[in-house]
Amino acid sequence: MKAGLENKRNVVILTVLLIVLVAAIVYFVEEVFVGGGPAPVRAPAAASSEAPSAGSAPGEHNAQKMPSLAKLDPTLHPEVMAGAESFVYSGSGRNIFSMTSTPVKIEKPIGPVRPKAEQEIAKGPPPPPPIDLKFFGYEAEGGAKKAFLLHNDDVYIASEGDVVDHHYKIVKINPLSIQVTDLLYNNTQTLPLSQS
Repeated sequence: MKAGLENKRNVVILTVLLIVLVAAIVYFVEEVFVGGGPAPVRAPAAASSEAPSAGSAPGEHNAQKMPSLAKLDPTLHPEVMAGAESFVYSGSGRNIFSMTSTPVKIEKPIGPVRPKAEQEIAKGPPPPPPIDLKFFGYEAEGGAKKAFLLHNDDVYIASEGDVVDHHYKIVKINPLSIQVTDLLYNNTQTLPLSQS
């Protein structure tokens, strides 16, 4: 079995790559674990009343350069966090993402955007619901009239004066229509004869 060391060129390349890899690992470990102690972070300056510098417009502040990550202090500073939490943006209306934009002037509306339509308020109680019976047949034998009614899937045969489904009273039966009173709402309606 061959160990792969027969070709001297491949052995030299492998050796150089291993040396570079070991150097990179040593450098990384030294920077992360052995590097100099981090410098404490300065608290951001509160909004001061100092005059702005010559190159900045009124109300603008100069940006501060952040220290490198190797010098940051990882400890928490409650006083700095309280200052950052209490900061309120009080912008002037300009685009904060553009250095050259000016505030947009928004005109006040002259009148309402949508004129209010006067709505009529219905006075009194709402109208009673329609009677949901279907009159689909009629029979008259010996002077007695009977109506065939449909309510949902139920079929009723009723004469004048009968109460259907404990809710509707048959008042008058005609060959082409029927008068029914809704007992809950005291509402009388005329139902025509259905052809279907």
